[in-house]
Amino acid sequence: MVNLDWLGAFVVFSEHLNFTRAARALHVSQPALHGQIGKLGEALGVTLYQRRGQRLELTPDGKRVAAFGREVGERTRSFLDVLRHGESRAPVVLCAGEGSYLYLLGEGIRAFAARAAAPLRLLTRDREATLDAVATGEAHLGVAPLEGTPDGIAADRLTEVEQILVVPEAHPLARKRRIKLCDLEGARLVVPGPGRPHRAMLAQALLSAGVRWEPAVEASGWELMLHFVRLGVGVAVVNACCRVPRGLVARPLPELPRRTFYVVRRRDGELPGAATALREVLLAHGAAWQRR
Repeated sequence: MVNLDWLGAFVVFSEHLNFTRAARALHVSQPALHGQIGKLGEALGVTLYQRRGQRLELTPDGKRVAAFGREVGERTRSFLDVLRHGESRAPVVLCAGEGSYLYLLGEGIRAFAARAAAPLRLLTRDREATLDAVATGEAHLGVAPLEGTPDGIAADRLTEVEQILVVPEAHPLARKRRIKLCDLEGARLVVPGPGRPHRAMLAQALLSAGVRWEPAVEASGWELMLHFVRLGVGVAVVNACCRVPRGLVARPLPELPRRTFYVVRRRDGELPGAATALREVLLAHGAAWQRR
């Protein structure tokens, strides 16, 4: 038998990955929490977390246990809601990046909210954090661009977008109908910070093409990147779904790979009915966006 108190404590710990903050949230002492999680790991026969440098992170088994714990808690709360009020009040949790919310998911979210099938809770995370939120059960669904499907994750294709170069109207490259990578020789680019997937993809493509470039500014999020382009700081490569501000022009970059976005969920998890409805709405609107 799994001790449900230990399981609930581990779920809280998984949200903080810090014993001091998790113990404070649970109103218990840090040694007591450490003991509960240690006993849970011993009872299950698995390692739940590990230290990576100065921080703690869940192991793959820890992610599965956290997801199970959230599912147990969610089902319990839903059962009590139905028992006391005749219906479940549990929210559907969706996790995605800022760009996905701004440019891809708006109509789907609006359509789901209009149905009032369930409350909707939205988390804004980058791709890796979105996948983690789904893997640990913090979110029922996620939306992220993928090159491959991670273990334990089921993915449904939402839509595909191409890459474009955005420049001021007066920029010399604005006169071209489409851009080749060699056209970016010596360019000053507005890019995300080091290690971000978009920057890594772009840097590798330009390196392979023998193109020299330099970062004009490091910015997180398409909106901020486009803002700096509008200020004349540099030019930027962004997803074609982005709304291009007045005064700027977009040109296709066919040599760069298209980005495919997916709706992701846990492969071994059972989606609540409302989460299934949200998934269907998002996929339907993703297909409609693709036909534009």
